[in-house]
Amino acid sequence: MRQLAEALDSAFSAALDLCTNVSGRVIVTGIGKSGHIARKIAATFASTGTPALFVHPAEASHGDLGMIGVGDVVIALSNSGNSAELGDIVAYSRRFEIPLIALTGDSGSTLAEAADVVMLLPPAAEACSMGLAPTTSTTMMLALGDALAVALLERRGFSTADFQLFHPGGAIGRKLLRVGDIMHIGESIPLAAPHTSMSEAVLVMTAKSFGCVGVCDGDGKLIGVITDGDLRRHMDDRLFTRTAAEIMHPEPKTIAAGGLAAEAVGVMNRFSITSLFVIDDAGRPTGFLHMHDCLRAGVV
Repeated sequence: MRQLAEALDSAFSAALDLCTNVSGRVIVTGIGKSGHIARKIAATFASTGTPALFVHPAEASHGDLGMIGVGDVVIALSNSGNSAELGDIVAYSRRFEIPLIALTGDSGSTLAEAADVVMLLPPAAEACSMGLAPTTSTTMMLALGDALAVALLERRGFSTADFQLFHPGGAIGRKLLRVGDIMHIGESIPLAAPHTSMSEAVLVMTAKSFGCVGVCDGDGKLIGVITDGDLRRHMDDRLFTRTAAEIMHPEPKTIAAGGLAAEAVGVMNRFSITSLFVIDDAGRPTGFLHMHDCLRAGVV
């Protein structure tokens, strides 16, 4: 990998420019082991915000060339650079002036001579004892292709929010889930005014079934919270004659709707609480999040 890093030159930047300026898709192709690597590189591009697909060179010769259009860019992988199966794709890209990036180990190969940009692999023996099985070369191809995809996402400002959009399922999707995606909104938020009697506040707590109620001032700003623990601590003959403002504790823990659900879980764990009010920039409640919501979403 050190050899590969040291071999990087202006060709990498030129390839990055071609992929950045493409109005269509990045088409990645290769045959044999290089084809398997090409599939992975195409998947990396697609999952990081660059429309991409793998086109099998043999299928391309039998109709799949129609998957490649003007506005696309082709990245062709071949260590030798002389794989006959790539011939039709290469010829097609030249005929219709579709940019061609070669990822090869031979600068004098047919593929390299036809390409607009050549990303050259440094000389390195294959890892097998015979020095024949594609191992070292395919590893370098994968590293270089993924590096191109990562550089492209950084250039385009691809964010974690964008990443979550393309990864809604699995561990990655759960890790990037936002509070706003799973919070309760509208009438389901347990709220009361400061002058609300505790008898009414308890009714709100019971109806909403969250074990707490937020207290908002006249401007709708959250100024306190009453939990079932507060009820136990203040339980006496006068409890129901008092107001929410008298029982609440101020400065409740909150989070923004744009925060990560995993971050919300961290706050709840840190302060040994089971819920958070979600507020806007003015401090007004826009949602409510309970630990059970995070559990159901698979965040924890």
